[in-house]
Amino acid sequence: MIRILLLSDTHSHMDEGILKYVRQADEVWHAGDIGSLAVTDSLSKIKPVRAVYGNIDDTNIQMEFPLNNRFKSEDVDVLMTHIGGYPPKYNARTKALIAENRPKLFICGHSHILKVMWDKKQNILHMNPGACGKHGFHQIRTMLRFVIDGKDIKDLEIIELGKRGGLK
Repeated sequence: MIRILLLSDTHSHMDEGILKYVRQADEVWHAGDIGSLAVTDSLSKIKPVRAVYGNIDDTNIQMEFPLNNRFKSEDVDVLMTHIGGYPPKYNARTKALIAENRPKLFICGHSHILKVMWDKKQNILHMNPGACGKHGFHQIRTMLRFVIDGKDIKDLEIIELGKRGGLK
């Protein structure tokens, strides 16, 4: 069993509200638009980090993290990228990745819109944790927390960190 904290779109922002949840996880997954390596450095001092780079991330971040991160967590095949779309409106790159080798869990960020949905056609769970940074059009800063236990993805929780302009 592994406890995951999933976040995205920090845009260089990190605060104690986020770090409190990092300490409660076994791993942190960042779905891009990190903004600064200081963000992932602060996360990785506490817990292991898996991440992808996003469209605002500079070459330093792109050298540290891939565009697509494909890995297994317990018995769950995971595909994470920053810009992916959502069922059934995946972008062309994501459609090709899924067609080539279908994951069980597909994660993306970018939209700043928290969305978790089952793709019935592809038989994939799609997760977008929204945005936990302070830049963008989102009103509430959000993250996701869940457990992977063998082949099961369970105990999904939405974490709200308060309004974009302030801390909870």
